[in-house]
Amino acid sequence: MLCYPKMYQRRVENINYLKLKDMGIKCLVFDLDNTIALIDQDLISDDTKKLLTNLKKDFTIVIISNNVESRVKKYADTLECDYVYKACKPFSKGLRKIKNKYNLKNNEIAVIGDQLITDIMGANIFKAYPILVDPLAKKDLKISYFNRFLEKLVFKKYKRKNIMKKGEYYG
Repeated sequence: MLCYPKMYQRRVENINYLKLKDMGIKCLVFDLDNTIALIDQDLISDDTKKLLTNLKKDFTIVIISNNVESRVKKYADTLECDYVYKACKPFSKGLRKIKNKYNLKNNEIAVIGDQLITDIMGANIFKAYPILVDPLAKKDLKISYFNRFLEKLVFKKYKRKNIMKKGEYYG
């Protein structure tokens, strides 16, 4: 199941990072838009900034996005972390860059994102640890609307097969 997350939480603040550390995760790769930042704002919330800054004590933090460099770099500079832009998710290009740069194994990377089709599928293809969070807002990038349509179909299938239900968090 390429679109199945191993962990599903409401927001990035709800993730059990101690569990991830105990599992041997060394790098947290955060999707940008609608995962840690709203698509129509240029600033990250103070709570999210504080969380990611604290996580840097135990993990390498990287922002990944299919978006352009100017948008992604702005957030990475604020957080003083690395970033990958135009990552071509769900393909492995961006995750491979991170793995090679930090000399990591695939299973030492957790990918945290709000989309099944790009973030979770990409993590599973790469054999990283996939974590789904609910989108921060309903407003999305235009390019994401098709992915959200496909995502609804996947959620319906998972619900019908009693695999997973949107809004029932685990992990």
